[in-house]
Amino acid sequence: MLKRLITIALAIAVCCAGADAQLKIGKRTIDTSKAIKAVSDVASAVTLSDTDIARMSHESVEWMDAHNPIDDGDYDARLKRLTEGITEVDGLKLNFKVYNVVDINAFACGDGSIRVFSALMDIMDDDELMSIIGHEIGHVVHHDVKDAMKNAYLASAARNAIGATGGTLAKLSDSQLGDLASAFMDAKFSQKQEYAADEYGFEFAVKHGFSPYGMANGLNKLVELSQGAKASAIQKMFSSHPDSAKRAAKMKEKADEYTAQNP
Repeated sequence: MLKRLITIALAIAVCCAGADAQLKIGKRTIDTSKAIKAVSDVASAVTLSDTDIARMSHESVEWMDAHNPIDDGDYDARLKRLTEGITEVDGLKLNFKVYNVVDINAFACGDGSIRVFSALMDIMDDDELMSIIGHEIGHVVHHDVKDAMKNAYLASAARNAIGATGGTLAKLSDSQLGDLASAFMDAKFSQKQEYAADEYGFEFAVKHGFSPYGMANGLNKLVELSQGAKASAIQKMFSSHPDSAKRAAKMKEKADEYTAQNP
């Protein structure tokens, strides 16, 4: 469906003489300016560089920071204590903030911004929390977030293409920045990407002096909570982290091996 919409948008853009023109095909009026915008979104998505990702991430994070309550109390103090001295990974400078919200989640952006939700901090001990944070950083280091950004741009192109033909999605969201923000929090990664991020989270936590069991325990806690009273609050994070039970078991084995080798 997306490919078809993009093809339509490309065809319209090639045929139209002016960006402000309108065409009629059958009973549909086509807004060519939106069609051309859809083509632009596709081209941008395909050619996004790491620098583009960092710039767009920064703009999106600024938007999210402006639309979420940022904690400057106990949560912030705890996160600053845990991340003291952790200023960059692979040349990427990190910055940390806490959103004082009820959703259980955390995410990392391509510009090095790490955002942790206070509800997640409520249920995780320090070792578990730092492993989860490391996991999210892993998605950035492995360029998974770049792929999510491209998908968000392509989705935007689809909406513009439908809007151009007067379809049911003609009304765009309030801000494209909001769309990109959603891409960070709602991104669905492959099993391979999730396992790789788990490995990174494990190594990240151990490197900074936290328990090797933090990753396994954190994943197990997400599984338990997804089945309990807080299930509704955890669904977003849990749904974006599939096979958590299997992954927890694998991380438990890795922690056992590490502990045996480092008594």
